[in-house]
Amino acid sequence: MVSKTLDDLFLDTLKDIYYAERKILKALPKMARGATSPELKAAFEKHRDETQGQIERLQQIFELLGKRAVGKTCAAIEGILEEGEDILEEYKGSPALDAGLISSAQAVEHYEMTRYGTLHRWAQDLGMSEAAKLLAETLAEEKSTDKALTGLADTSANAKAKAKKAAA
Repeated sequence: MVSKTLDDLFLDTLKDIYYAERKILKALPKMARGATSPELKAAFEKHRDETQGQIERLQQIFELLGKRAVGKTCAAIEGILEEGEDILEEYKGSPALDAGLISSAQAVEHYEMTRYGTLHRWAQDLGMSEAAKLLAETLAEEKSTDKALTGLADTSANAKAKAKKAAA
């Protein structure tokens, strides 16, 4: 049995998040179309552009490693995105749709934050300073997106979902 190292784990996890980001990039336009508030639509569109940049950073890291940028199927992101699809279908036309979309988007963000946080730490441990810098940049974007989504939930989406129930 071949002994796997932190380098192997780093590469496997990099492939995982690369796959995830590419899936997320495809899902964001559908989420933007489904959102009812202009602010949430804009947030999804902004994050789509950021996600493209994040994919490019991941490709740079693959290049630094002398590896081809290739994804590895990520069951976690598949499940999280499937839940988002369910919310789009089950809450279409509902005042709770945007709150549900924010919840789904935050599940994605939190997954990404765990992956990027871990990869950043490992890159530092492995002496990959350039990769660590790129991963830190992406991690900061993911945290900022999560904070923005919380703000949208707190200032409008949750109240809208709740207020309609009280009025019914």
